[in-house]
Amino acid sequence: MELNSAFEITNKENLLEDAIQLLKELIRLPSFSKDEKKTGDLIEHFFVSKGITVFRKLNNIWAFNQSFNPNLPTILLNSHHDTVKPNPGYTRDPFVAEIQDGRLFGLGSNDAGGSLVSLIAAFLHFHKNKNMAFNLAIAATGEEEISGSDGLESILAELGPISFALVGEPTLMQLAVAEKGLMVIDCVAHGKAGHAAREEGENAIYKAIEDINWMRNFRFPKVSTWLGPVKLSVTMINAGTQHNVVPELCQFTADIRLNELYTHDEIIQVIRDHIKSEIKPRSTRLAPSFIPKDHPIVQAGIKLGRTCYGSPTTSDQALIAAPSLKLGPGDSARSHTADEFIYVNEIREGIDIYIRMLQQVLEHHAAPNTTEL
Repeated sequence: MELNSAFEITNKENLLEDAIQLLKELIRLPSFSKDEKKTGDLIEHFFVSKGITVFRKLNNIWAFNQSFNPNLPTILLNSHHDTVKPNPGYTRDPFVAEIQDGRLFGLGSNDAGGSLVSLIAAFLHFHKNKNMAFNLAIAATGEEEISGSDGLESILAELGPISFALVGEPTLMQLAVAEKGLMVIDCVAHGKAGHAAREEGENAIYKAIEDINWMRNFRFPKVSTWLGPVKLSVTMINAGTQHNVVPELCQFTADIRLNELYTHDEIIQVIRDHIKSEIKPRSTRLAPSFIPKDHPIVQAGIKLGRTCYGSPTTSDQALIAAPSLKLGPGDSARSHTADEFIYVNEIREGIDIYIRMLQQVLEHHAAPNTTEL
């Protein structure tokens, strides 16, 4: 699979041109979560124009390498093409893709268009290679920004068994080896209604306060090297119907960010053991993610000078049962900001590093001189 350096440089420049053009076209099409049909059509057409067999379910598009071997494990390359809505601070049209001073402006350019087109470029680079140690699957999916069930989750079964995944999100091309999971729980403290002027009833608010104080002060003992402690925050509360009635119910909601050392069930059990309020988890889908530092794809990045860190934000990593690494061009600090942009050189670097990292893994035990481009 070794390529001569001159061909690699030329090929990567062509890949960069295609990637930038595709990203510009994606920016011009509104693709808010659940309304990504137009960008789905565009990505599907792009693959078809490259002679690649493409699959589609809803607004999710995926493809496999040309010499797919069902006896080999598969690496998933995944990023999303949905965006949030532009915030009111925009000073330029969010759907006009424009390059100024090396920066490509537009909604979704940084989160996560740059990662998506860079992963697609890397997939194209390897698509016709033979005798690779792994299959490659590329998936451009929707509903990531809302953790929707009709996004990546809806096609995981179609992709087959995954050995590990590269999830494209803006990380400045550093290695997010761990990512916090998310769980929201709704709690209900039960009391007994009564007249506020008399010594009647049991005030559910007071009962809730006791449980909330426990949540405020409790520290889960397992602290992650990469993600730190579990973070539990009470973020909503509601009780009472009128001023002179002791409330019989007090409802409150907690936002919980898990490290990789706890499962959702373990967190729930600890809370149930310590509070009296009724607990109803909204969802246990968004699990924490972790990939060992000695995993071959992480080591491939380290050899290229990349550093490892733990990410506090959630992504589609949470839906992937296999080990996954979050990695992509752009800066997470720019995500969801006004006048969003990504540097063209960040995309150039993203394509280069994706290819070089994957090549280290795909060449392992592969037959020499088998590349066909």
